Amino acid sequence: MSTPAPTHPAHAIENRHESLADAYVRVRQASVDLIASLSSEDACVQSMPDASPAKWHLAHITWFFETFLLEPLETNFTAYDPAFRELFNSYYNGIGKQFSRPDRGLITRPSLDDVMAYRQAVDARVLALLERRAGDCDVQTTVALGLHHEQQHQELLLMDIKHLLSLNPLEPAFVAAEPGASVAPANQWLDCEGGLLAFGHGDDTFHFDNESPRHKVWLEPFRLATRLVTNGEYLEFIAAGGYTDPLLWLADGWAWRNKESWEAPAYWRRRDSEWYEFTLHGTHRLDLGAPVSHISYFEADAYAQWASKRLASEFEWESCAPQPLALDRIVALHPPAASDIEGIQQCYGGLWQWTRSAYLPYPGFAPAAGAVGEYNGKFMSGQMTLRGSACITPGGHARATYRNFFYPWQRWAFCGLRLADDR
Repeated sequence: MSTPAPTHPAHAIENRHESLADAYVRVRQASVDLIASLSSEDACVQSMPDASPAKWHLAHITWFFETFLLEPLETNFTAYDPAFRELFNSYYNGIGKQFSRPDRGLITRPSLDDVMAYRQAVDARVLALLERRAGDCDVQTTVALGLHHEQQHQELLLMDIKHLLSLNPLEPAFVAAEPGASVAPANQWLDCEGGLLAFGHGDDTFHFDNESPRHKVWLEPFRLATRLVTNGEYLEFIAAGGYTDPLLWLADGWAWRNKESWEAPAYWRRRDSEWYEFTLHGTHRLDLGAPVSHISYFEADAYAQWASKRLASEFEWESCAPQPLALDRIVALHPPAASDIEGIQQCYGGLWQWTRSAYLPYPGFAPAAGAVGEYNGKFMSGQMTLRGSACITPGGHARATYRNFFYPWQRWAFCGLRLADDR
């Protein structure tokens, strides 16, 4: 089984032996380390409306700390550059106007060097604030949220870089590596009794607001696959005409399949009757034992229909998932294959897993007051929930209650599928 080449270490923010200031420095530096191999041209380009330039990611997460931490809590606050308030505001209507998202690639100025200077200036002010008000609850809460927000953007940055490089005819590698062939073990099934179970985050450790309140859900008995669907298994779906049979697809999915001419996962390429895959390590022969990735919810659901199975609900997934253990896991650039071990695996550190659950609020959910309340709640419409984490998810940023979400047609995220079935 091949081992993906690592990039940077991103440890848990919930490290009890690390000060908040040290966590701030470490997480912020991880973002800078991510772009070390990029040119200034790489960092400025936007490959599609859903993606953002790497430079914009670096500026936006700095804007987050300046806007939500320094502005309300710093004595005699002065904006670094008043124009940045609109330029790097993502979607916070309570803050004010935002520059058009599909046009972020037009922001050639400020330059990448200017953005790095912005980061350094804000970092110095945040660390000074932490030194003066280390015990302030508002400071601690906002910094923790900002660091987890930055880790989300580290993952988004890698998603966006991969999409950008995939459009380059040179098919360049983000980090050069030569992966080997994987051998996946036979799939097993975990029998789950269901019942009336509690779900959601239930303690005072960090979590996003969409993970709570904790509440109970009734589950009928079900079965869950112990590993993710592989590339080789997905090839069988393609060979059987899975992309040409409308009876396997949801109506909206069939419309998107036809509109976008989908014939395979997002980064697969067929050359001389052989399948290849573009990865952050460059283009390589398709690894049949690795989990299939970069598929939409519609494709995941169609595969499940073809296999006479279904996707799990997010609560079925959570009821079976263990707590992540590797809080200091090294981030990898390509999902590894399953191991030949007993029990459920690949819950974390491989691919986000589509569930059949719509992304909706839990009973009793209420967004936080003010603009920060726009973080999650206003997106609870028309999207599907994913669970787990991906190989590019920073270590410590995964937990059993984490709820990721994307629109059902989106494919540039590191998403795969795990089958479920009724008993």
